Amino acid sequence: MISYRDLANGLKRLDIPGHQPVLAHISNSVLSEIRGGVDTLLAALLATVDNVMMPTFTFQTMVVPRTGPTNNALEYGTQAQEESAEAFTESLPCSPEMGETAEKMRNHPQARRSYHPILSFSGVGVDVALNAQTIAEPWGPIQKLSEMNGWVLLFGCDQTVNCTIHYAESIAGRKQFIRWALTEEKVVECPHFPGCPKGFNALDPALKDSTRQSAIGLTLVRTFSMQNLINTTVDILQKDLTTLLCSQQDCVYCSEARRWFAARSHWISLR
Repeated sequence: MISYRDLANGLKRLDIPGHQPVLAHISNSVLSEIRGGVDTLLAALLATVDNVMMPTFTFQTMVVPRTGPTNNALEYGTQAQEESAEAFTESLPCSPEMGETAEKMRNHPQARRSYHPILSFSGVGVDVALNAQTIAEPWGPIQKLSEMNGWVLLFGCDQTVNCTIHYAESIAGRKQFIRWALTEEKVVECPHFPGCPKGFNALDPALKDSTRQSAIGLTLVRTFSMQNLINTTVDILQKDLTTLLCSQQDCVYCSEARRWFAARSHWISLR
């Protein structure tokens, strides 16, 4: 079993300056290997890094309206699905796929949560970043952390959970989507919703030389400078916006992004 000391030593080997913020993604699968589980892991992380943020997204708030814009990777319903959605509140648990550690972070006594009905973040010591989020700018916290020389931490995860890449996509001009969510007052429109992340592992070769990694037990832990990750991703996408799209034929997000790119390229060629 992995102990608290093993975790602390492994995280210290990554040599992240303690005062610089970290956006952490933690795999649920590693918790069973840790003595004390999620409590031990979160304690070791907060003892190693002063300022930690995690995504605490709430997909259970989403509704599908009767009609909406075209080219939006969404099949609109005959009626808005408000009855099955949960209204967003600051205390609403994050979606199960966000992981047990993210939910533990949300409940941490020192943690704060940003207000976005789908794409909220929670963290300790990152109030400036959390305050940067609005419904119109869901990736504001990531932008702010990158300006603070932040780091991305993947603990037993691959790039498909790395939401910093979604922010880089938006900077590069990749197709964004619109979704809708239920709040306590009303249904709100949420722009800049991300597409499919299943192709993000194609970034790994470009990040190889700048990746710091540490083995903790059988788990690989990797970290990247957030600004370097963003710059690398933007450079790749500006050469070809279809890079990092997945190859699954039934992926509505990537299919829509390819159609959008083809139409955009055709329009540019006619100018």
